[in-house]
Amino acid sequence: MDLGSLNAFIAIAESGSFSTAGERLHLTQPAVSKRIAALEQQLNMRLFDRLGREVSLTESGRALLPRAYQILNVLDDTRRALNNLNGDVGGRLTLATSHHIGLHRLPPLLRAFTRAYPQVALDIRFLDSEVAYEDILHGRAELAVITLAPHTAAPVRAVPVWDDPLDFVAAPEHPLACNGPVDLAAIARHPAVFPGDNTFTHHIVRRLFEAERLTPNIAMSTNYLETIKMMVSIGIAWSVLPRTMLDEQVARLPLPAVQLRRQLGYILHTDRTLSNAARAFMELLDAQRENLA
Repeated sequence: MDLGSLNAFIAIAESGSFSTAGERLHLTQPAVSKRIAALEQQLNMRLFDRLGREVSLTESGRALLPRAYQILNVLDDTRRALNNLNGDVGGRLTLATSHHIGLHRLPPLLRAFTRAYPQVALDIRFLDSEVAYEDILHGRAELAVITLAPHTAAPVRAVPVWDDPLDFVAAPEHPLACNGPVDLAAIARHPAVFPGDNTFTHHIVRRLFEAERLTPNIAMSTNYLETIKMMVSIGIAWSVLPRTMLDEQVARLPLPAVQLRRQLGYILHTDRTLSNAARAFMELLDAQRENLA
């Protein structure tokens, strides 16, 4: 099986589009189609159903997908193991991170890393934490620095680095910010802007309300915390933000006895061989954790 054809197959399966797969692989759409045609001819089976612009995996395609991941991951793992033998810290490090962590937590560590290991080519991918988790699971990234899920199952290992307290916030002139201490029931009656319902942070906040048998009035949602802060600051909704983002644009809502927090850290696939570059970056993250302990 040709590796280029397997890469094309995976790219189409993930994106649902030949053209999008071509953009990801820096190939023309005809070149991608040619690779898939060769693979289907070699296997003597159709891998995709093409109905107009819709592309979906056939039963054979669904059976091949996990094996395609496995083949490419074994080759990548072998390549990293051989490259590690010389002890050099170089090559490419594919690092996934969320926008918030990439902007607010990682810059000092990335600066120190690039100065210590200038021969490493950093491939930083800004993704939602949940998407980054999938990238680790399928071997598309070596490390991911993200908001950690409440529970992480093998073969993914999660290592907390930062404790990240969360605060309820509103615009300084919002009614919730003008009347002293409030409770969850009062907050739930006002419109809110929430992180997307697919995010770990959304589930952390939602469970707090559910424990009190309350349903927050979610008027809108977005995965970008900077956008949430802007919406809160103009007074149209309340929300929950990391304490590190609070300033004069938003007011912290005092909720006695409510302590909300999330864990930020890194994840890796325990069955993958990590490059020397990934190990070096993990050492920086572990040192950061120890300094904050």
